[in-house]
Amino acid sequence: MRQICILGAGGQLGRELLRRCPADVTVQAIDRSLLDLARPAEISALLQRLQPQTIINAAAYTAVDRAESEAELAYSVNAEAPARMAQWAQAAGARLLHVSTDFVFDGRQGRPYMPNDPVAPLGVYGASKAAGEEKIRDILGADALILRTAWVYSEFSNNFVKTMLRLMAERETLSVVGDQIGTPTWAGGLADALWRATELPEFTGTQHWTDAGVASWYDFAVAIQEEGRQQGLLTREIPIQMIPTTAYPTPAKRPSCVVLDKAGSYSILGAAPHWRVQLRRMIRVWQEGKIDG
Repeated sequence: MRQICILGAGGQLGRELLRRCPADVTVQAIDRSLLDLARPAEISALLQRLQPQTIINAAAYTAVDRAESEAELAYSVNAEAPARMAQWAQAAGARLLHVSTDFVFDGRQGRPYMPNDPVAPLGVYGASKAAGEEKIRDILGADALILRTAWVYSEFSNNFVKTMLRLMAERETLSVVGDQIGTPTWAGGLADALWRATELPEFTGTQHWTDAGVASWYDFAVAIQEEGRQQGLLTREIPIQMIPTTAYPTPAKRPSCVVLDKAGSYSILGAAPHWRVQLRRMIRVWQEGKIDG
């Protein structure tokens, strides 16, 4: 049996990883109640006790706006903690799979971002994640797998899909930003990709993974309403207005257009379905009540 430790097991990606755990894996599920990544010094002791062969770091400080006023905490969780994981993995001969974000880019490039493109984060969250990547590369070189993703949602926890479905049931109209472009990614599909990666020790370095296709937040919201209506989660249709980012100011700047180039990861792990297909799957699972969302 393979011994694999999942850090962030209580989050939406972590819970999808647990639900899809392969039969040949013994999972060591670590959530915030067992390890506070804001105290990175505790990480080495925990890993030394567990002795995993592989670490999947699905934990992160993801409060993008709050990070602007909690920079020390964001860097502790997103940079210092992964560095401690990498140090232990190097000493123990273990493998580290670390999940990162499209927020390491500024969105001004005008073409899909390759894994080796220079990073240029716009805010504390993206900068702290970029710092974590750099620390891992400094310690492990190309031996680690850093997998960047974007716009993650699932049946679990709070996310854009669940928020939109709730607001669409409560309100008469909605306004959604239409000039930020990216790719929605179902955590279930991302979890499957990560499990495939654990079986491929040669799949290393900095890589990208999202579902296929592109969308604005407005496009995503429209699709959520359509799928919600078709699958019985919504009983009516409300108008959705497209607004510019300037009409919805936030403490942290968002990249305007980040589409990650996934050719490398798709060639090894298999291509992901289109984001609209994955959205339909997620809503169907939630609507059928297979899990406690």
